[in-house]
Amino acid sequence: MTTIGFIGLGVMGGAMCRNIATGHAGKVVAFDLSPQAGEVLAGTDAEIVRNVEQIWEQADVVFLSLPGGQQVESVCLGPGGLVDQIDKPSTVVDLSTTSVATARKVAAALEAHNIAFADAPVARTREAAQRGELSIMVGGSSETFAAIEPVLRLMGSDIVHGGNVGAGQFLKLVNNALLDASVIAIAEAMVLAEKVGVDPKVMIDAVSKGSGDSYALRHHAVNSMLPRDFPERSFPPEYKVKDLTYLLDLAAENGSPLRSMELALDYYKETIAAGYSGRYFTAVIEVIAQRAQQMQS
Repeated sequence: MTTIGFIGLGVMGGAMCRNIATGHAGKVVAFDLSPQAGEVLAGTDAEIVRNVEQIWEQADVVFLSLPGGQQVESVCLGPGGLVDQIDKPSTVVDLSTTSVATARKVAAALEAHNIAFADAPVARTREAAQRGELSIMVGGSSETFAAIEPVLRLMGSDIVHGGNVGAGQFLKLVNNALLDASVIAIAEAMVLAEKVGVDPKVMIDAVSKGSGDSYALRHHAVNSMLPRDFPERSFPPEYKVKDLTYLLDLAAENGSPLRSMELALDYYKETIAAGYSGRYFTAVIEVIAQRAQQMQS
């Protein structure tokens, strides 16, 4: 029976690993730098190990859920990382969001050690992760995708094989960028609605019945921007800056304009500078409201 390893038990990773531990018939071993992170697996048969080397030694397939490309490269290719180990898994699946270049670099390095690689970044909310209803976009060979798909379906309800390595990251970055731009446009409209005497709640309800409807309008606007609720341990503006930078770098390399995403990047950088570091990224509406107030004064 396949032994699955999981590295990174954060907000999303913890929920994903728990679903694997609950649904996978074989052994599951997990590691996180924070000892407290393992509490998310309480009540399952998953084993929390003391160091990442134990993951490489025991697991046949290893899933990564890490903050970004730097951490993925370090774990796989850095000193004492996967490529330096005697015992190695057959497959590594990266659920993190990284650049396309990072995915391809790691895949090429692991291929030299006969390790298959797939980039499989995830989309949707923490609650969707807990329910096992994530959207997962996968880049990798058809053979690798076929092998890992049953495990992916323990974490996600919508699985798309986008093509070779890097395709998953591209699809995820585009998904995030379109959401980022939508949230900013909605935030600007909500602030303007208040200025002209229209209740933003009424605006959201009206637009959601027309062609301006969107997931961001029905979820982010209603649940976060209307009540001005920007919790911590959600998706902070720092992650938006990271992901938008990945996409803009890719666009520059390929000579394709992304002016709307450049604007979005500026907005989220400003959100961090305004004191909303670590808070939910929808706090960008506060930056827009402050700008509006400055224009009026």
